[in-house]
Amino acid sequence: MKRAIIIGASSGIGYELAIQLAALGYQLGLMARREACLTELSHLLPGNHFVQTIDLIDADAARTQLADLIVQMGDVELIVVNSGVGASEKQLDWNVESEMIDVNVRGFTAMSMDAMNYFVQRGGGHLVGVSSVAAHFSGGLALTYHATKAFVSSYLNGMRSRAARSRLPITITTVEPGFIDTPMLETKPMWTAPVEKAVTQIVKAIINKKGHVYITKRWVVVAVLFYILPNWLIRKFV
Repeated sequence: MKRAIIIGASSGIGYELAIQLAALGYQLGLMARREACLTELSHLLPGNHFVQTIDLIDADAARTQLADLIVQMGDVELIVVNSGVGASEKQLDWNVESEMIDVNVRGFTAMSMDAMNYFVQRGGGHLVGVSSVAAHFSGGLALTYHATKAFVSSYLNGMRSRAARSRLPITITTVEPGFIDTPMLETKPMWTAPVEKAVTQIVKAIINKKGHVYITKRWVVVAVLFYILPNWLIRKFV
């Protein structure tokens, strides 16, 4: 039986990913802060699954919780690090900024590092990290969020190099979504994609062991434009 862990499975992309992977026959380890949401999700899915609460703000505790879940499941071939927080920063607030850094950088690094070390020990595996198209440009209205996602994408790119040097069958997939209709999205701007469509493309990237994917595919155009357009023009919009 194929086994996967989804970190950040209680809503949005992680929730829908659990639905689609379970439909493909995966036994899942569902991780997030809200135990009640995870338990409800596990009951909706076909088969038997594992539930483990986790809060990436406390990276040390999260590492222990991930290790314990892997032991419970026995063998895991796919780990998806989907947890992340974001906020509009109309007024800079250290409590908000520090939470984003703790979750999106420290927590993400802890989960990805431990997943990689586990796959090296196991002899192979697949790590999927959810970043954002926001990694490709700086935004004055959400500067810390953009910066943390730039870290995530860069870290995963380095992890791909490390996987290649290991000469083991380890795949690292960077997922960079644009606007997806999830609870994190405060409004519905142009090109907002239904979460079901977005996750279908993510699952396809997982099956095909892609190194990098934009979700949805049209966002590759936006990412390229942000490298071409002058900063003074970009600042009029972000």
